[in-house]
Amino acid sequence: MNLELENAQSIEVANATVEFFKGNIGNITTYQFSTVEGGHPMVNAMAGLAVLQEGEQLVMLNHCAPMGLFPKIENEFDYTYGDLPSGLSQMVFSKKAGANSSTDFSATSCGSGCS
Repeated sequence: MNLELENAQSIEVANATVEFFKGNIGNITTYQFSTVEGGHPMVNAMAGLAVLQEGEQLVMLNHCAPMGLFPKIENEFDYTYGDLPSGLSQMVFSKKAGANSSTDFSATSCGSGCS
């Protein structure tokens, strides 16, 4: 499940506290960030999801799956997650086709922690 970003370029993402990259995985425009070395996972996930358009994806690397995030976004975004051989967790988000913009991107507190 480890996804390699092609043609990666560092980009500015509003409200993010870690570096974001934009590139491609196959023919899909992909944004990627990691909170493994620091940065609040919920803050950065919401910042990344806010820029995501239909047909694009967001890849997040973290020390675990942020279980409190998923209920906050499930009406507007699809997601998968799994553990990498390194022991890190990787989440992949995409915007649901035709979904209404219903996510409160300012809801960055996480009450559930990790899986």
